[in-house]
Amino acid sequence: MRLLRRGWAWAVRTARLMIGVPDYDTYVAHMRLKHPERPVMSYAEFFNERMAARYRAGGRCC
Repeated sequence: MRLLRRGWAWAVRTARLMIGVPDYDTYVAHMRLKHPERPVMSYAEFFNERMAARYRAGGRCC
């Protein structure tokens, strides 16, 4: 059962990355491990920031 859950979590994460949905759990883990002194954005703040970065004018040609 544990292996099935891990496989499902991996599949969900992969699907989200393929369609461009940012991974909030990975962000939170990174912030807590590498930058414990900095505040962690809420999911809504994180999502809005990632979408703004993705669709920022001048960042890509397409």
